[in-house]
Amino acid sequence: MKIFVTGIGTDVGKTIASAIITESLEADYWKPIQAGDADNSDSHKLQRLLTNSKTKLHPNSYLLQTPASPHFAADKEGITIELEKIKEPKTKNNLVIEGAGGVFVPLNEKDTVIDLIQKDYKVVVVSRHYLGSINHTLLTIAALRDKKLDIAGIVFNGNENKATEEIILSKTGLKCIGRIEDEPYFDKNVIRDYADLFSDNLKAL
Repeated sequence: MKIFVTGIGTDVGKTIASAIITESLEADYWKPIQAGDADNSDSHKLQRLLTNSKTKLHPNSYLLQTPASPHFAADKEGITIELEKIKEPKTKNNLVIEGAGGVFVPLNEKDTVIDLIQKDYKVVVVSRHYLGSINHTLLTIAALRDKKLDIAGIVFNGNENKATEEIILSKTGLKCIGRIEDEPYFDKNVIRDYADLFSDNLKAL
């Protein structure tokens, strides 16, 4: 199984959600494009948060130094991101793939993050509660459906907001894979606890 984790925007909790899913399935992890924080990348963060011995962290296809939209970061570094050079790692294990920002974040003049998502991927959408998040979540799901991509479900990030969650699930017909509360911190133990909570829903995908 290949799971692509995308978000309704930047800083909505994709990396924490990816860590939980990776830990729960003891899957491999791959972030095709990392822009900024090269010394403390999302792959580095997962390495610190996982406890299982099966996960392999695969190298980024593009590791950019500038913390900005990939197209801008690449241009600043004299690089053009090419989809043909983004090769999915070969593994017999389940694979969790983390996107960059939202689905329409540009990679170059033509392609956006949604173009990284293959037909055999199951997409998990991370939605964080804030004013406007309903609209952003529904737009993200509409874009994925327009491309006829397989949406596995939604992970809500933030303390429970029943009104928001119920309207999103009702309008989309999707299921909630799990909710990540506003924790004071995330460490290996917290990730492991959430991995156990998400386990049944993830194994049912």
